Amino acid sequence: MTSQLLLWGLCGYVVLMLAISYIASRRQQSGDDFLLAGRKVSSGLTFGTTVATMIGTGTSMGAVGYAYLHGWAGMMYGLGGAIGILLTAWLFAPLRALRFMTMSEELSYYAGANLWVKHLSAILIFLCSLGWLGAHILGGALYLSWATGFNLVAAKWLLASIFTLYVLIGGYRAVVWTDSLMALILFTGFLLLAWVVLQSSGGFASLQQIVDTAQQQGTMQDPGWLPALSLAVVVAVGVMAAPSFRQRIYAGASVSAIRRAFGCAGLVYLLFAVLPAILGIVASQLLPALANHQHAFTALITVLLPPLIAMLVLLAGLSATLSSASSDAIAAVSVLIRDLYYGAVGSMPQQDKVVRYSRYGVLLVSVLSLLLALYADDVIRYISAMIATLMSGLFVSCVLGRCWPRLNAAGILAAIVSAVLVSLLVLLSPFWLAFWGNPVIPALLTATVSAIGVSLLTRQNRRSRSQALALITTQREGQSAQHDSTSISTSSLTSN
Repeated sequence: MTSQLLLWGLCGYVVLMLAISYIASRRQQSGDDFLLAGRKVSSGLTFGTTVATMIGTGTSMGAVGYAYLHGWAGMMYGLGGAIGILLTAWLFAPLRALRFMTMSEELSYYAGANLWVKHLSAILIFLCSLGWLGAHILGGALYLSWATGFNLVAAKWLLASIFTLYVLIGGYRAVVWTDSLMALILFTGFLLLAWVVLQSSGGFASLQQIVDTAQQQGTMQDPGWLPALSLAVVVAVGVMAAPSFRQRIYAGASVSAIRRAFGCAGLVYLLFAVLPAILGIVASQLLPALANHQHAFTALITVLLPPLIAMLVLLAGLSATLSSASSDAIAAVSVLIRDLYYGAVGSMPQQDKVVRYSRYGVLLVSVLSLLLALYADDVIRYISAMIATLMSGLFVSCVLGRCWPRLNAAGILAAIVSAVLVSLLVLLSPFWLAFWGNPVIPALLTATVSAIGVSLLTRQNRRSRSQALALITTQREGQSAQHDSTSISTSSLTSN
C-alpha cells in the first residue's frame, strides 16, 4: 500500500467528517445541543459511538502491541473493557434521570452539593479528559507515521488539527453520528485481518505453539498474573470513571436506551477481546524485528492485506482514534464551561454564548492535549499511569456514592488525594512498579480505605441527596429552571 493512497483516503474521510459536522451544526440552538446533542441520543447511536471508542487506540495499538510482547495476556485489555462497560450500564445508567451535565456534578451530588468536591473533581476530570485525548492523538499518530512515513511529531499535529476542526463545527451530535458509521467498518476490518492472520499462521492450533516457541527464545515474556490482572483492572476503571462514557449517559435518550447500548457494546467487546491477542501473537512470528511493538497492528495490515482493503482498514482505525478523541474533547469542554467557568466567575455563561465559549474551549483543550501527546511514546504505559493516578480516586468515589449513602465530602476528598499520592509513589519506585505492573490496585485499595474511614470519622453531609440535586440544578440552570430533576428523589435511582 502506498502512502499516497492512504493520504488520499484520509483527505476524503476528513471531507466526510466536515460535511457531517456542518449538517449537525445547523441543528445547534443551545449549549445542550453542542455538548450533549440535546440529550436525545438513541440506543443505536450510543452503541455505535461506544463501540468505536472501545475499539480505538488502546485496543488496536496498545492491546495488539502488548500481545506482541506478552502473548495471551493481550486479552486482558479487552476483558477489562468489557467488564467495565457492563458494570457502567448496571451502576451508572440510572444517573441519566438526574440530568447531570458533568461528572463533577455527579460527585458533588454524593457529597451534598459540596463545592470543594465539585471544584477539585472538576480539575481532576478535566485532566483525565486531556489525558485520554493525548492518548488518542498518540495512537493515531503512530498509525499515520507508520503507514505514510510522516515524522511522529508532524503526525500528532495533523491529527490534532483534524479532530479540532471537526468538533469545533459539529459538536457532540457530529461525534456520535461519525462514530456509529465508522464502528462497523472498524469491527469488520478487525475480523477480516484476524481471519487472514489465522490463515497465514496455520489456524488456532498453531497459536499456542507460536507463544511457547517465542517464550523459549526470549522474544515473548509472561508478564505474571498480577501485572496482567492490573492491566484488566486499570482498563475497567478507565471505562467506569471515564468522563467521555459519563457524557454518553448524560446525553442518552433514556435510562433503558443507555443500558441496552452499553450492554450490547460490552457483550460485543467481550467476544472481541481475543482478536488483539491473536493479531499480536501472529505478528511476533511474522514480524519479529519490529523496532516498536506498537506498530504490530498497522504492520500486519500493510503486509497481509491488498492495498485498497488495507487503506480502508487503516482509515477505520484512524477514524476510531479521531472519534474517541472527539468524545473526550467534548467531555473536557463540558467540564471547562459548566464547572471550571462557574468556579472562576461564580455564574454560568449566558445561554446565547455557551456555543461560542464551547468552541473556544475546544481550541484550548486541543492545544493542551497535544502538549501531553508530544511528550509520550508508549500507549499502554501512558494510559495505565494516567488512569491509576487521576481516575482511581474518582472511581472509588463514584462506586461508593452509588452504593453507600454514608459517603461524605471528606471521604471523597480523601479518596482522590490518597489515590494520587500512592500512584505517584508506585510510579517513582521501579521495584513496586515491576511488582504491580501499574499502580491501579494499590491506588484503589488506598482510596477505598481512606474514603470509608474518613467518612465514618466525620459528620454526615448537611444536605440530603434530593436537596443537593435541587441546588446543583439551580446552580447550573438558574432559579428559573423548571426541570423535573428537582423533584426526583434518591429512591428513583434504586428503583432503576
